[in-house]
Amino acid sequence: MKITPKKAEKMKVMKAMNTFGVQIILRMDKSKNEKAPIYARITINGEIIHFAVKQWIDPKYWDQRKGAGKGNKDDVKIINGGLDQIRLSLGSCYRQILLKGKQVTASAVKDAFFSNDGDVPNTLSRLFEYHNEQATQTSAWSTLKHYYVTQRYLQKFIEAKLRKRSILLQEINYKFIIDFERFGISLQVTVWLFL
Repeated sequence: MKITPKKAEKMKVMKAMNTFGVQIILRMDKSKNEKAPIYARITINGEIIHFAVKQWIDPKYWDQRKGAGKGNKDDVKIINGGLDQIRLSLGSCYRQILLKGKQVTASAVKDAFFSNDGDVPNTLSRLFEYHNEQATQTSAWSTLKHYYVTQRYLQKFIEAKLRKRSILLQEINYKFIIDFERFGISLQVTVWLFL
């Protein structure tokens, strides 16, 4: 079979296309009180990333094939509506990254989903870097030293306890702050929170 230039160009385009998929799954290994947490799974070119959607459901009301709750109960309908929104938003984030001509990865789609501007995720690490950069112009070295130490321990905490390189600002809550404080105490270090 002879490959014409037009067919060759079409084959190049097909190779350059990304495989993109979103599945909504239950994490049975994290079940509590007969309910399991719902997670979103993003797959792009074999790279898989998961994140919790902050919803729980009884597994007997879950349709694994559809990735949705089953039944007509009001709480199941509410969960399914939220899951549909997540699927649509993730698809939109994927298309935005493609349109901007950026490298499309599962991590990039997740970051775009959680960030406000869709460009660079608003993470605690980026906030600390910006803060410390600005503080160098107005603060004494003795103060800056405390900021850098806090930043270093925060990075260790995030990597050790959350198994991430950074955390999105939207993910910071009271539990995060208390856990960080306990982490500092466990190291027998006074952790000053300059957040």
